[in-house]
Amino acid sequence: MATAKKTITKAPAKKAALATKATKRPAPVKQTVKPVAPAKVAATAVAVKPIKNAFNKTSLIAHLAEMALVEVKAVKAVIASLEATILASVHKKGLGSFTLPGLLKVNVINVPAKKKRTGIDPFTKVERVFAAKPATVKIKTRALKKLKDAAL
Repeated sequence: MATAKKTITKAPAKKAALATKATKRPAPVKQTVKPVAPAKVAATAVAVKPIKNAFNKTSLIAHLAEMALVEVKAVKAVIASLEATILASVHKKGLGSFTLPGLLKVNVINVPAKKKRTGIDPFTKVERVFAAKPATVKIKTRALKKLKDAAL
């Protein structure tokens, strides 16, 4: 894991002396954290190399941690939050769709109930009664441009 650099700047000596005399507290210390260079992480994520083996959950998490140069614990947290976000989006009181930009879109389709009816059986050409069907919910997932282009 790449470590972030911390820079600590202290107030000038005169201001620090005045601040400690007036308030009896140490001078404030300003800390800034420098983020990891995004070019390094992006460069490893862009280099697409064909994968020959199927992943299970553990191996997928290990692979993502290696590719993103982060700890396994962080990847597990991201996967769990992504899962929770998708479940909340497709929940019956949720939006009803979820898009993972460029990769896939998940939609919920509410299929209404169907009443019992009489009709002609398409196989035997004999009239019969078709049973009623309750209302159901279907999940449709479709690939978006990046995923389609990767399959070519």
